[in-house]
This record gives sequence, C-alpha cells and structure tokens, in this order.
Amino acid sequence: MKVETLAPIGDALARLLSPHAEVVLHHPATDEIAAIWNPLSGREPGDPSLLGELDELAASADGVYGPYPKTLSDGRRLSSVSAVIRDDDGQPAYVLCVNVDRTAFEEASRLLAAFAAPVAGQPRVLFEHDWSEKLNELVAAYVRERGLPVERLEKADRLELLSRLDAAGVLSQRRSVPAVARALRISRSALYQLLGQARKEPHADPA
Repeated sequence: MKVETLAPIGDALARLLSPHAEVVLHHPATDEIAAIWNPLSGREPGDPSLLGELDELAASADGVYGPYPKTLSDGRRLSSVSAVIRDDDGQPAYVLCVNVDRTAFEEASRLLAAFAAPVAGQPRVLFEHDWSEKLNELVAAYVRERGLPVERLEKADRLELLSRLDAAGVLSQRRSVPAVARALRISRSALYQLLGQARKEPHADPA
C-alpha cells in the first residue's frame, strides 16, 4: 500500500478541519512520518513518529485509539485520534492520526460561559422611568406570590394588584391603562371599575 493511495483521505480530513487540525500519516515499520497535512506541530515527512501508542492500537478491536490528549511545544492542547491501516496480511501498514487544536473551542466555551453568567441588576438611573418594566415586574412578582396565573386571579387579587401598581406610580403614567389591562387580561372598562374601587378602599393582602 502506497502513501499516494491514502493521500486523498488525509487531504480531505485536513481541508474539512482546517485550520484547527493536522493530519499525520505514520509509517510504523520505519517509525517515521510518511505524510502530513496542515502541520500544526511543525513536523515534516521523514521526522520520527515516536508511536508509543502503536501496541495499544494494534491490540484494540477496531484499530482505533482515542480521543486522547496531547500538547504542542507552544502549550496548545490537542485532542487526538489514531487509526491503524492494515495491509492485506493484517499487519499495520500505516497509522493515521488526526490532531485537533482545542484552543478555538475552549475560547468559544469560555465566551458562552461568560454570556450565561449571572447578570447585574438593571441600572436604576436608566430604568427608573420605565413604567412598563415596573409593570411587568410587579405583575410577575404577584402571580408568583399567589401561585396562580393572571387569568385565574379573583377580584380581590386584582384589586390588591392594582393597588400595588397604583402605589408604584404605574397607573399615573401616560398611556398606561391599555398596557395594564393587557397585563391583567381584562378590558379597559373593567380596569377602570376595579381601579375606582381600589382607590376608594384599602385592601389587605389576600390570605
């Protein structure tokens, strides 16, 4: 089996994984590199292979070993997998190794982890006049407190919630009535009736 026969496979893998991986074809009989594509390690054909894993490869049922960790001289970490290519007599003719540089993937992982980290609270200076945000927060807090969705709130619940919204200044904002009605899943006329009642009498928290 000639190197030229396997070259398209190595070239195809290197193109697919470029620029994050090198593909190396080792000759176990001479313990030298027979061919290499996208040489991240700086090695060249004819350099020593140092196939310390060959015995484990030969012993494995499918002739595939890995993924296993490796490190380049500049500190970059690799994930590697090796496969034995046998001749017609079943003897190891070549060992094909794919070494993937993990740097880009680890940086992406750190970036995603940073996005998922807890965020700081909204700056009060920016949002103190955002009554719609306050509306959403108060309604959400109330339904969590009551353990009921908005649609299932009773009249006493709605009166209490309206009192809280009114005390927070939400209902004094221009064009707030339609938004509050939508949030409470009621009509504007029903909202005005409830609001009038809520402003006439103080309401205790529902039991």
